[in-house]
Amino acid sequence: MPEFAVEALNIVRTFKDGEVRALDDVTLHVPQSQVFGLLGPNGSGKTTMVRILSTILLPTSGTATVNGVDVVKHPDRIRRSIGLAGQYATVDENLTGAENLKMIGSLNHLEKSFVVPRSKELLDQFGLTHAANRTVKTYSGGMRRRLDLAAALVAKPPLLFLDEPTTGLDPQSRQDLWAIIEELVEEGTTVLLTTQYLEEADRLAKQLVVLDHGKIIAEGTSQQLKTRLGNTVLVLTFLNTADAKRGEELIRDISSQPANVDGTVVEFTVDRGPVAAADALRRIDAANITLSGLTIREPSLDDVFLNLTGHKAEDPAPSDDDVTATSQSRKASS
Repeated sequence: MPEFAVEALNIVRTFKDGEVRALDDVTLHVPQSQVFGLLGPNGSGKTTMVRILSTILLPTSGTATVNGVDVVKHPDRIRRSIGLAGQYATVDENLTGAENLKMIGSLNHLEKSFVVPRSKELLDQFGLTHAANRTVKTYSGGMRRRLDLAAALVAKPPLLFLDEPTTGLDPQSRQDLWAIIEELVEEGTTVLLTTQYLEEADRLAKQLVVLDHGKIIAEGTSQQLKTRLGNTVLVLTFLNTADAKRGEELIRDISSQPANVDGTVVEFTVDRGPVAAADALRRIDAANITLSGLTIREPSLDDVFLNLTGHKAEDPAPSDDDVTATSQSRKASS
């Protein structure tokens, strides 16, 4: 077995005759049997990369292999060895849950003697046995997402692409799906996960790559990315925006990173939290500015992302978006 489940080297993907670079010299090495997170806002290029690796799109340049097989030269071999669950459930709502899984088995040319017990196994694993004979149009959103993931696993693929798998799910359904993904990895499945939910990436992914405007802007473990910011986040809440502006100007030199100012809330990342907090309080008190709150906490991936990109993960990138990629994918791959 190759060392890497996925190896993508210097991938470039352009649209509109080269005017839009959805991916710009992206290199990935995805180890076997773990969750590898591709993190970024809407429009960062995450979905474009998944489409290339799953043979839906051709790269403009660069090379990529899945378990040692070239995605351009041998797309049929790739498709037989992967599972793909996109942002939206692709199951047939007029079929039952069991019928959907059996249909996927037939499309994969699997023997009925394998598909029938495999379908029962997956329905049980995903908590859908009670709804196996109900049409999917009667399923909740969380049930549809679980069935969609089950469908991607009918053929027992060693590599699973999950593109924004928890989009639109309520918090409990999201937690349930996370638990299932963790079980799959324990059983040896490799998962390439794209997400803009930073909590999701923090919990599931062993390694992370952060994309923005089609470029890799950071990579490492969640803890390594957080450590880049400093040991502590100092959050000061002022009574009004004018005080927040004055306060930020008074204490901005306590951090080597620029502050994040959001209305009356000012956040700094600092290396020595208690010392920096005491220093900030002395300066603010000397200026006769009143605080309504002060918090010291550890950095989160939200802090990392905001520092790296200047915007939150949920905010769309202003260009190079995956909407363009979606509209062009059928034409580009034909």
